[in-house]
Amino acid sequence: MEIKIICHRCKQKFSASTTTEIIICPQCRTVIPNRTPRKQSPPSGGDYGSSIPSLIGNLLKKLCHALKPATAPGLSSFVYPKSCGLDNVGALGNKRAVLCGVSYKKWKYKLKGTINDVFNMRDLLIRYYEYRDENMLILTEEQPDARLIPTKANIESSLKWLVKDCRSGDSLVFYYSGHGLRQPDFEGDEIDGFDETICPVDFLKEGMIVDNDIYATIVQQLTEGVRLHAIVDACHSGTILDLEHYYDNN
Repeated sequence: MEIKIICHRCKQKFSASTTTEIIICPQCRTVIPNRTPRKQSPPSGGDYGSSIPSLIGNLLKKLCHALKPATAPGLSSFVYPKSCGLDNVGALGNKRAVLCGVSYKKWKYKLKGTINDVFNMRDLLIRYYEYRDENMLILTEEQPDARLIPTKANIESSLKWLVKDCRSGDSLVFYYSGHGLRQPDFEGDEIDGFDETICPVDFLKEGMIVDNDIYATIVQQLTEGVRLHAIVDACHSGTILDLEHYYDNN
């Protein structure tokens, strides 16, 4: 038998077998547990509750074995890595990314689409540029891990993680979608007299992150042969990395 499924992430409608334990959305590759009732005999001993962790573990093992490399990224939509990458800096590959989307959903100046932007960028990097989920930090207000909420402290820590121990041949990506502002330049190094900034979710309390600090954290720390792509979708972001040169199309 088949059942009709609507993906909770991309809202794609499709059909799936009732006997399949794991369903993968053909559009966005999100992993969806099949909750269709099936007859099951209880575990030996009758203590069903104590067997739940092992059942989940076995299910994840089957999932990892069944998924091909091209579809494996969907696993992160199901179970986010316990360490979130922050504890395993030494194990990271030579392609890594920090993707940050801030929606300010509790404020009157909230933004729509920033979190979608982040996951679209994630899918782009994985599908076409061979990045891996375990080598990315994704910061949004919807993350269950407090270390991945896009606060000022978390964004700054993530940027340090991005460039730590980088070496020739590494490819790094910083993506930010959110509000950007500017403030008076107190160091006298800006032609227009203003520092450009990005706005963490707690910027009203903790302050903004200024271009000088972003430069010092992820540009100045680069070693020869490392390539960094920074895509900042925010107002006043044209010189947000404080680079020495910029392109003037006029």
